[in-house]
Amino acid sequence: MRIFIIFTIVIISLISCNSVNSEKKNTTNINSETTINDRQLNITILLDLSDRIDSSKCQNSNNSFNNDIEIINYFTELFKQDMEQRGAFMAKGKLKVIFSPRPQNSEINDIASSLSIDLSSMNTKEKKKVFDNISKTFNENLTKIYTKTISNNEYPGSDIWRFFKNDINDFCIDDNYRNILVIITDGYIFHENSKIRDRNRTSFLSQGEMGRNGLRAKNWENKFKTEDFGFITTNQNLDKIEILVLEINPSQNHKEDEDVINAYLTKWFNEMNVKKFKVINSDLPSYTVKRIEKFIKK
Repeated sequence: MRIFIIFTIVIISLISCNSVNSEKKNTTNINSETTINDRQLNITILLDLSDRIDSSKCQNSNNSFNNDIEIINYFTELFKQDMEQRGAFMAKGKLKVIFSPRPQNSEINDIASSLSIDLSSMNTKEKKKVFDNISKTFNENLTKIYTKTISNNEYPGSDIWRFFKNDINDFCIDDNYRNILVIITDGYIFHENSKIRDRNRTSFLSQGEMGRNGLRAKNWENKFKTEDFGFITTNQNLDKIEILVLEINPSQNHKEDEDVINAYLTKWFNEMNVKKFKVINSDLPSYTVKRIEKFIKK
């Protein structure tokens, strides 16, 4: 009888251990998934400082100056909200506004240097200062940059294709973060330094290019697919970054351009293995923000 009791206790103990180990395995999986979904934010905003921001130069500017700033204000508030939820000690997020290439105007570059935040290298006191001042700092300095760009009549634009080719991994991707790249542009991808062509693949997409290639015809989609139009793929594996392209704003005379722009960007991002992206047309900032929120929370 005594032997039977001891044997029963041993069996119960073994069953209990297996049950605990099973629970531990399940808990590990849940924690792992939670960690992936709850990573610190690493937000990079790439601004196109072309004449799209100047209503006197670009008839379809659609108040781009103010729209851009309101959109960036949303991301500063999102960043603050994330800081508040995590607490000063745990908050290690990153937020920056960049230009590619950098404007040659040294004054604008100096102002732009204040639009980069890395909480991971800050103490609690420094983080508190960021939290209190980030909205004002970004709003005021972006206004200065746009105003000076327009008053100086200097529009460096943005070499988006070359940025993806050379810089996106170093500037925008950290394995331990939720990486989000926000590109604010009208969708016509063009820069003097990047005019490369490989058959029907290019490093640029201009209004003239669409007209010359028949991409405004009714059957443009078939032509786009069968003749392999698109951006030259930059051979990146961008599966660790989410991309938002905002303020797509086609010519008033060629509203159909927005579909071609979307097709180019969609094909390019898919070829670079971007798992999550969204291309959003210019609209009232309140509507744009609602679309951004869906993307961020989804």
